[in-house]
Amino acid sequence: MNAAEAFARLRRVGVPVIRTADAAAALRQTTFAASQTLSRLHRAGLVSRIRHGLWWLDGPVDVYRLPEHLTAPFPSYVSLHSALHVRGVVEQIPEIVYVVSLARTQRITTRAGALSIHHVAPEVFGGFEETAEGVKLATAEKALFDVAYLSAGRSRRFTNLPEIELPRGFRRAELARWLQRITSPRSRTITERKLEQLLARAVQRK
Repeated sequence: MNAAEAFARLRRVGVPVIRTADAAAALRQTTFAASQTLSRLHRAGLVSRIRHGLWWLDGPVDVYRLPEHLTAPFPSYVSLHSALHVRGVVEQIPEIVYVVSLARTQRITTRAGALSIHHVAPEVFGGFEETAEGVKLATAEKALFDVAYLSAGRSRRFTNLPEIELPRGFRRAELARWLQRITSPRSRTITERKLEQLLARAVQRK
């Protein structure tokens, strides 16, 4: 099987990221043979190696599209400082990609960049939109909520944010809706207080 045929078979799977085991099934090869084929495609510039056993098939690697493939089978979406920057709420560009997930909290380093994964309870998971590029991105409201929610935990990483500028149409009612989903009264109170602090110093975009 030549490189073009192998790459075409992998693209027909219909995903931007593939694991070596899944590639083996698509190529009808052993896992070892599939790994060799993928390495050959990598040298040809057709695929990119993300990390051990994980490959990118869809042109230049978009690190914002990686989270759900790295946390599978648990879902995830881009949020926190990363989403706040993309949504225009904060100007500072994070050095890593911040992700909210049902997977455990962890830091994942890939050849495309580092991702900081943060676990939240199932009842407060959500509040994202899928962009035209396929990125699952938190809304401005949910990204700000996630910052406040995670600041209620042990980590002090989310205790401070740079200057905040709320976009036009920012829906404060959405914050209240997510607050009601927190089952722990203590966590709900801490999250609410943190949101109040963030909103008190936020600038409303005109």
